[in-house]
Amino acid sequence: MNNDFMGSDSRFVKPGLSRRRVVMGGAIAGLAGTVGFSALTKQSAKAGMATSAAANDADILNGALFYEHQAIWAYGAAAGGLSDTDVGKAVLAIALANQADHMAHRDLLMQVVSDLGGTPVMAADSYDLSAYLERGDGGLDSDVNIAKLALALETDAAIAYAGEVARLKTPELITAGASIAAAEAAHATTIRAAFISLGVEIPFVPAPFVSADTREQWVLKV
Repeated sequence: MNNDFMGSDSRFVKPGLSRRRVVMGGAIAGLAGTVGFSALTKQSAKAGMATSAAANDADILNGALFYEHQAIWAYGAAAGGLSDTDVGKAVLAIALANQADHMAHRDLLMQVVSDLGGTPVMAADSYDLSAYLERGDGGLDSDVNIAKLALALETDAAIAYAGEVARLKTPELITAGASIAAAEAAHATTIRAAFISLGVEIPFVPAPFVSADTREQWVLKV
């Protein structure tokens, strides 16, 4: 396993890498996810229960819940492949902060789906990431590829939330869903910031939108 975050070419690594700087970025993204998601409360969910839109919203949020389960699993599965180097530890710190956000999303989504009269989808034992690996959107064989995989997953989460919230019928849930999309974009930006801290010359925010049309600008290929 290649445990060097940027491979064997030291030209891409800045001297004096500050693990604290990279971890700080993860903490900021974690705060953004927690604060943004607080808008999705039991009270706002109950507001939608009195309308015929409840079943529609429960179904959409259950789809979002599936991907929160997937993200939580993916971060846990990838963590075991990280090295014990400073870089590996920095990536792990970001992963744990992002995973904590996904856990918060999961918990409240399960509550809201229940409040809307639905049955929350449960987590599976494992999830198929082969499409990401086959496209070269990351891997599980090194610190750098694990970070790239996380970036691709977070980018897709932001894209998915942005598209799905438009289908919700309850205004409070639309607002909350948009805040989650912003948190997922913050996760992706934090991962890109980690690469920048290591000397990779890429923009923090590579496009003015996070969408299917700009996806290739956000992800980093293996």
